[in-house]
Amino acid sequence: MNRRIAPISRRSALRLGGVLVALTLVAAACGSGDDGQEVDGDEPAPTTEAAAPETEVAMIQDIGDLLATVQERGTLNCGVSGSAVAFSETQPDGSTTGFDADYCRAVAAAILGDADAVNFVPLTAAERFTAVETGDIDLLVRNTTWTQSRDTDLVLDFGPTTYYDGQQVMARVSSGFSASSTVADLDGATICTNAGTTTEKNIADAVDAAGIEITLSTFEDFDIVTDNFIQGACDAVTTDGSALVGRKVKQEGDQDWVIFPATPISKEPLGPVYPQNQSTFGDVVNWAVYATIIADEKGITSENIDSMLSGGNLDAEAIRMLGGEGELQTKMGLTADAFYNVIVQVGNYDEIYTRNLGPVGLSREGSANARWTAGGLIYAPPAR
Repeated sequence: MNRRIAPISRRSALRLGGVLVALTLVAAACGSGDDGQEVDGDEPAPTTEAAAPETEVAMIQDIGDLLATVQERGTLNCGVSGSAVAFSETQPDGSTTGFDADYCRAVAAAILGDADAVNFVPLTAAERFTAVETGDIDLLVRNTTWTQSRDTDLVLDFGPTTYYDGQQVMARVSSGFSASSTVADLDGATICTNAGTTTEKNIADAVDAAGIEITLSTFEDFDIVTDNFIQGACDAVTTDGSALVGRKVKQEGDQDWVIFPATPISKEPLGPVYPQNQSTFGDVVNWAVYATIIADEKGITSENIDSMLSGGNLDAEAIRMLGGEGELQTKMGLTADAFYNVIVQVGNYDEIYTRNLGPVGLSREGSANARWTAGGLIYAPPAR
């Protein structure tokens, strides 16, 4: 292959030790801002044919009826990053904010009628899938990419995509890079990224396709990656575009950073993850997300929802979704006003997106995250 793997210092190797063991046991793949906005993920490590099925069944049996469990407990345990800029950030007062955090709240509003009934659990990339499988969390909303290997090798199911992301590169303008730069322009560069993730695999594939040679240095989380970039140990860094935008907003000193290529080198559909074979709970998660999308399509917001309901300005689908005639929420084990609670307490998709991602420069317009009627991919099945 036309790439070199740069040696890692003894200090970095020591820091990596425990994490790499965990990665081997759990998974590895990319996706978008994970731990400290590190790329989303880690592909699952292979298991023996004899041991895997028994272990997986035991995990699922221990969880029981997850929807009933959450309702009885009165709190949703939701796994997040806690350090992913604009997606989930733990604030000094202990609260958690961000796009992913708001989707935890949306599910809590649907199930419990209270968007604040969430116990946020910060997780590293290595911890997150095990936390779902063992029942330590009910739901994972942590910049996690939906991939074939995760769908088949892990005891998990994926909900609707809430954010369409893709891997890009960030480098300094002073090094000769610009927004129009391509992967080919990285020839001879030292690039830092997360260890054991599909981010690493994606850049290797892109480099080989471009016929160039790079030095690749990997670290256990994106905080360390960024630190090395700031200190000049890397010519560029690579991870999901959303994570790079979040970091660029917080760039330090007089460094001028640029993100490229314009078309990402990978597809990273991000969304909620829950235990496998929990179809009732999964239906609720899925339709809580879809409710925010349908409300966005119909112009129903947290601010105007009551006036639209009282003014008779809603079509039959919206009336059903918000708990009126023909509602289906009670058949799902929820209250009729479950999705009304989602919209009034958390907002529609555009409100959630704009509130959290707008301030860091992630615009919906012209992106895959625009409404399907505006050329994007954000689309929901009919509520009927």
